[in-house]
Amino acid sequence: MPNANVASRPKRPLWLVLAAAGTIVGLAMGLRQVMGLFMAPMTTELNIGREPFSLAMATANLVWGFASVPLGALSDKYGAGRTLAGGAICTAIGLYLMSVAQTSHELLISGVLLGIGIGGTGITALVGAVGRAAPPEKRPQALASLGMAAGIGGFLAFPYTHLIMQSVGWKTTLLIMAATIGLILPLATILAGKPAAASTTVRQQTLGEAFSEAMKLPSFWLLTVGFFVCGFHVAFYAVHLPAFVADQGLPPSVAVTALTCVGVANIIGTYLAGQSGKFTEKRVGLSFIYFMRCFAFLGLLFLPINAWTIVGISTLLGFFWLSTVPLTSALVATFFGPQWMSMLFGFVFLSHQLGSFTGLWLAGKLYDATHSYDTMWWISIGLALFAALLNWPIRERPVERLRVQTA
Repeated sequence: MPNANVASRPKRPLWLVLAAAGTIVGLAMGLRQVMGLFMAPMTTELNIGREPFSLAMATANLVWGFASVPLGALSDKYGAGRTLAGGAICTAIGLYLMSVAQTSHELLISGVLLGIGIGGTGITALVGAVGRAAPPEKRPQALASLGMAAGIGGFLAFPYTHLIMQSVGWKTTLLIMAATIGLILPLATILAGKPAAASTTVRQQTLGEAFSEAMKLPSFWLLTVGFFVCGFHVAFYAVHLPAFVADQGLPPSVAVTALTCVGVANIIGTYLAGQSGKFTEKRVGLSFIYFMRCFAFLGLLFLPINAWTIVGISTLLGFFWLSTVPLTSALVATFFGPQWMSMLFGFVFLSHQLGSFTGLWLAGKLYDATHSYDTMWWISIGLALFAALLNWPIRERPVERLRVQTA
């Protein structure tokens, strides 16, 4: 396991940091995105409704959000190595416990461990390492590569998981996933070591000073509240789409194909979002992304539902899936600089995960009550419009402290 107390190592080339971080994010986020494939077989075999499974996955997302702040602070202070290794171990244990769960309570415990695990291995644990490795002019594109890696991970993870489940069943598949996540351990050593100080002439902020400064910035709060909607959309759609497809009498392969298309489109959309920072303000890009999501959810309400419709709508939604991540994380760096970037983005991401928890739990609750997802589609449309309006007035400029230092 990487040593968090080692002295800072020589600066690694950006390509090596991006390769290691991207592979880790691809593994962690890819395997996380396929959990919806387990809803139907698990709830059937364990004879529980969709709400307990939804609650376990929602809890995983909520724990992920709360864990992101302290784990991000540890990564910023000591380097990402130990955080990544600990997260990989928690994820593997959580997957094992899910494979042997017999009750909704045991399922909930596995969700807690999965949440801690993804908090230590996902995008939030790595934005600081990547943000510090990249020069300011390349930072949005470097951060976009993490979102693209997550899309590639999803693209590969869905067929990978689906084929294994068809061959050996869902329980053994979870054990194979636990072994796969172990590949993060050797990659974590590349990102180990304390971050070097950004400058010898500028006093470094303490964690408390950084947090206090962020809490006083209105644009940071607008960004944070808007990110709640991203989490609501992504978690609800990814986990409940396989069940929605089954409700339409379509084979499971339709959901796998649709979510794979989400991953492919996400790679393109996230790349374009990262490049858009060169031509327009990031707040404009975020408002556009949230607004465009409305059309995907409207399609699920008013278009005839068949395999082609679901795949087409999923592809459209994929272009606006994780494309929020490079713009949101780059705005955090613009506001406050890269020193405490993982911790501060972790706070923004906590809002994202509160949205994930709400979307996952509410979808299961409303479905069990109405046997339909129509209400959730309407709620998703309203939230998309809300987030588009919320991001528009963000002021995209550094805090006064950074402006004074630059002067």
